[in-house]
Amino acid sequence: MNNLSLRVGAVLVAALLLIAMLGPYLGADPTRIDLKAVLAGPSLAHPFGCDALGRDLLARTLWGARISLGIAAVVVVLSLAIGSLVGGCAALAGGALDETLMRGVDILLAFPGILLAIALAAILGPGLLDLVIALGAMGWTGYARLVRGEILSLKQREYVQAARGLGASPARLLLRHLLPAVAAPVTVQASFGFAGLIVAEAALSFLGLGIPPPQPTWGGMLDEGRAFLLIAPHLTTVPGVAIGLSVLGFNFLGDGLAQRFGRQH
Repeated sequence: MNNLSLRVGAVLVAALLLIAMLGPYLGADPTRIDLKAVLAGPSLAHPFGCDALGRDLLARTLWGARISLGIAAVVVVLSLAIGSLVGGCAALAGGALDETLMRGVDILLAFPGILLAIALAAILGPGLLDLVIALGAMGWTGYARLVRGEILSLKQREYVQAARGLGASPARLLLRHLLPAVAAPVTVQASFGFAGLIVAEAALSFLGLGIPPPQPTWGGMLDEGRAFLLIAPHLTTVPGVAIGLSVLGFNFLGDGLAQRFGRQH
């Protein structure tokens, strides 16, 4: 049976990666102002049109892909590392440490993630590092809960007990035997995490809490274009479509990976 979700998601994500890596070298300067092209519609010279300062929307969209994907990748890696460590230690240790760590995770999960990110971004201020901190503050909790649940079901397996009997340390058990075994569900979670982070980064940039101008971000482009919805709808359509296709691609990829891993097990 063909896994259509995986195929579509892989194509969209591969295209996004290609755009993020090569796009900035193919387009114009995203910060170059051309007052003669203010609010110009799509044309041969500017396929996506120009914004209120005459900046090329194609170039800004290509650069926005690099920024959005780069931020999402950094936050996913950090969240995955922290969450795996916390969840793995909790599952292996059990007892009071497990209870303490998981209650802390429960408390953080009680807060809506985007609201906490907005609050942190407002406190820290706009900027790349501050944006990563704001987005990563909640991201690791989902990985911690997932990894803990998977390891609790794995640590009684015979190969884990055999490694323990041979004197393997908890750190070796976790890094060598347990975490590799939970790679499949964690990969699925990470794919959906990419989609959520692209939306969250766009939302913070839209609110003015992301990377400050003149750096182009999809959320910032939406914010800049909302004042010209009636006379220049392409200003919001272009970044909106870019966000939608990116989220769709990672969600399709996550669905496809979940189906594939599910059949393998």
